Amino acid sequence: MLKIAVVDDEKVYIDQIQEYIRQYSAEKKREIQTETFCDGSALLENYSPRFDIILLDIEMGKLNGMETAREIRKKDQDVVLVFITNMAQYAINGYDVGALDYVLKPINYYTFSVRLDRAVSRVKKRQPEEILLNLPDGIKRLKVDRIHYVEVQNRMLHYHTEDGIFVVRGTLQGAEETLKESHFVRCNHWYLVNLQYVSEIRKNIVIVAGDELEISRRNKTAFLSELTDYMGMGT
Repeated sequence: MLKIAVVDDEKVYIDQIQEYIRQYSAEKKREIQTETFCDGSALLENYSPRFDIILLDIEMGKLNGMETAREIRKKDQDVVLVFITNMAQYAINGYDVGALDYVLKPINYYTFSVRLDRAVSRVKKRQPEEILLNLPDGIKRLKVDRIHYVEVQNRMLHYHTEDGIFVVRGTLQGAEETLKESHFVRCNHWYLVNLQYVSEIRKNIVIVAGDELEISRRNKTAFLSELTDYMGMGT
C-alpha cells in the first residue's frame, strides 16, 4: 500500500487532489491511503517517517511549504516530496530540500498523474519490497526486485531469483495477487514475469534474465501492453 500525505490550506485543492488520487488508484489498480493536513504545522506535529509521498503546497499562511519541507528533512530523508504551487519559480527552490517535482495550480489530472507516476517510481527504487516464503527449512525473506519470474508446477511455486530457485507450495493466482503492484505480469498459464528483467521479445518468446519463456496467444496482448506501459513510465 502506498501512503500519501496531502498538505494544503485551501480545502478546494485538498478535495481536488484526493479525487485525482482516487482516479489514479483506480486506473493503476494500486491501493493508496491518503492523509490530509490543513497546514505544515499540522503535518509536523508528532511527525514520523510513515509516508511514501508528501504533496505539499508552497504558499501557506501559517508555515509555508518550503519551511515545512526543511523541517521534514531533519526527520525523514527518504520521503518523496512533490510541491504544489501557483508559481513555478518557487518550486525551483525545492531542489534545496530534495523535492522530486512540482505541480502547478490550477491542477489538471493528466499533469498530476504524470508527476505521481514519477513519484511512485522513485518510491519503488528507494524501498525494495519484500515477501516471506515459507520454505521447508524455515522462513525466507525475499526482496521482490530480485525475483526474475515465478513458475508453477504441480501446485508448487518456483521463485527464480538472483539468489537461486526457491520452491514453496502455492498457486500462481496467489502469487499474482501478492505481486500485483510490483510489475509482475503473466506471459502464460505457468509463468508470472517481473518486467524489470525482460530484455527481449521474439515473436511469442520473452527473454527474462536470460531464460526463454513462451507468451501465450491468450496473454500476449495484455502482456505487451503492460510491458509498454512499464517501459514508458520513466526512470
